[in-house]
Amino acid sequence: MRQYEERAAAELFEAVYPRLAGWCRRLVDDDGTAHEVAAEAFTRLWARWTRVEEPTGFLYVTAANLVRDHWRRMERERRALRRVSAEQSLHAQGEPDDPSVRMLVQSLPERLRNPVLLYYYADLPVREVAVLLGRREGTVKADLHAARELLRARLEGHHDRIS
Repeated sequence: MRQYEERAAAELFEAVYPRLAGWCRRLVDDDGTAHEVAAEAFTRLWARWTRVEEPTGFLYVTAANLVRDHWRRMERERRALRRVSAEQSLHAQGEPDDPSVRMLVQSLPERLRNPVLLYYYADLPVREVAVLLGRREGTVKADLHAARELLRARLEGHHDRIS
């Protein structure tokens, strides 16, 4: 940045950051997260400084998007905690579980194990599994299919030995 651009950026930061962070604070109900969101919004602005016509508007729109991402992440965490709590209460009631299936799932290669755990055990839809793993939905579906086939083959072999 040139010197006058740096000065303009510093003035904008001094003028807008406190209000932006306060606005984010009211939305996320956490000081640390609010400051992280506001700082990230400014970081994204600095990366596009010469191309942004209305920096204040850009900051608030960016912060709103980051807050929405935060809310989505918090909701996913709440759902996961509810599922874990429900599973723990079921296990406390004496629900039998098959350790051999758990061991088979754990023995899958990581590429196949992670989608299986997220899809079947965390009960996430394929779309969310794909986002979390950074893969395409079709790839996740193919990995789930491959995992099922591998588990089926291992279980059939296991049952053949028993009978």
